This record gives sequence, structure tokens and C-alpha cells, in this order.
Amino acid sequence: MSETGVARDLMRSAEIKQIVRSAYAAVDGSSETVARNLYSPEELARMPQTAIEGALGVGNHLRHARIDPGETLLDLGCGAGIDTILAARRTGPDGRVIALDFLPEMLERTKTAAAEAGLPNVEPVEADIEAIPLADDSVDHVISNGVINLAPRKARVLAECARVLRPDGKLTVADLTVTEEELPTEILAHPATWAG
Repeated sequence: MSETGVARDLMRSAEIKQIVRSAYAAVDGSSETVARNLYSPEELARMPQTAIEGALGVGNHLRHARIDPGETLLDLGCGAGIDTILAARRTGPDGRVIALDFLPEMLERTKTAAAEAGLPNVEPVEADIEAIPLADDSVDHVISNGVINLAPRKARVLAECARVLRPDGKLTVADLTVTEEELPTEILAHPATWAG
């Protein structure tokens, strides 16, 4: 068996998900510095402090997103809600933003932040991004910020995005990529690598 095959066999999908779940559920300190580094003062001006303090993204993909008023948008791994709120403002009151996360703690943060921002068009949904509980062709736009890299089956996540997107739908993602050849097996299989 190749070294890469060994790395894949060292950790199972359920174990990886539990590692990620535990790491993100334990985040309780402020990550306001992340928000201040990624988002403009204008974007943060009307943002609830809870969303700013819980920002854990890797980029500001929304700067490149064409979000149209009235769209149905899906935010994969919504976290504390900073991207969800920015997107919900851009979709307007006739739009809908589905904030999906597999952690109830994160969904509660997003729900609180959306309420503080006065955005009734945000719908929190608890689910795994590898099994999105939405109908085929049901969303106009999928966004994700630093979450797909946490999934053990990234191809499955992308297949789910393609399934739920309407024809001519949009996908806007900021994420990290590393090829298996860039890291030794012991790093690839280490829990901190998955949750980090």
C-alpha cells in the first residue's frame, strides 16, 4: 500500500468529523483579529459583535461574489454568522440565506447574530456538508469560507453543491488546499491537521 493510501486508512471519516466537531465546539475565545484582517471597516460597521468575535474564515470570498437581490443562498459551515449576515443583507428581504453547520453551538451563534442584525431572511439548518438536506436545484448560490477543507470527503461536498445548485447557479469559496504529497503521513493523519 502506498504511503498516501496508509494516510487515508489511518483515520476514518467519522473520526475526522468528531475531531473537527470537538475542536470547533471548544472555540470560546474572540477571533476578532481574523474579522478585522479579512473584512473592511464598512462591512463590519453594522455587524453584531458576536459575529465579529467568532470569525474563523480564511478569506473574504464575498468580495468576489455576485449576490443578487432575491437569491436563495446556502452558506456551508456558517460558523458565527459573519458571511451569512453579509450575504443576507445583499439578498435583501426577498432573498433567503440558509446557514448550514453541523455544530448546534455555531448555529446558535448565527441565529443570535442574525436576530441582532434584524435579518429575518436567515434560516439556520443543522446538517453535514457531505449530505445537504435540500432539494435538487433549490439554491441560486453556495458560499463557503474555510470549511470544505475540514470535510473528509471533499468531492462529496462539491457533488452536493452541484446537486442543490440551480442551473447557472454560483459557487463562491475561500479555502485552503494542500496536496497529499506536500505533507508526511504522520502530519496528514494528525487530528490538529484536520481541525486546524
